[in-house]
Amino acid sequence: MKGSPLTLAGPELKAGKKAPDFTVLDKGLGPVSLKDFSGKIKLITVTPSLDTPVCDHQARRFNEEAAKLGEAVEVINISMDLPFAIGRFCNAAGIDRVKTLSDHRDASFGNAYGVLIKELRLLARAVFVIDANNTIKYMEIVPEMTSSVNFEKALQAAISLLARKGA
Repeated sequence: MKGSPLTLAGPELKAGKKAPDFTVLDKGLGPVSLKDFSGKIKLITVTPSLDTPVCDHQARRFNEEAAKLGEAVEVINISMDLPFAIGRFCNAAGIDRVKTLSDHRDASFGNAYGVLIKELRLLARAVFVIDANNTIKYMEIVPEMTSSVNFEKALQAAISLLARKGA
């Protein structure tokens, strides 16, 4: 973060590997896991906290793009923000197409996907594109927490899966 090294907990995932399961919370405190998106292409955008300018931009951009991707792609944002704060953010920002979820309780997603920052108990900025069979097809963990993800590469990975699926 700003040039200072941080430690990521969990495995180092690679494209081509099976996506690990996780359990996070929705805005109503209900559990959500990978199996809840079964049969869909998943674009998982990971933000440290929606209450920062870069995370805000990331959530808004993927919300805009979600409409273009259609129903075959589930766009999901996961952060360590409390579910109540996520709800307020989405209402204020007009985030209505991205499923926004919280990993605050158990850090299940962060530990399973290797994006939990030990020193801060936040998630590293990242994006994962997972096919309908739960294979990771694209991933990026941003090396500098204050930088943006590569939107174009992530979106292209999702679009290419749509083309193969014939959606």
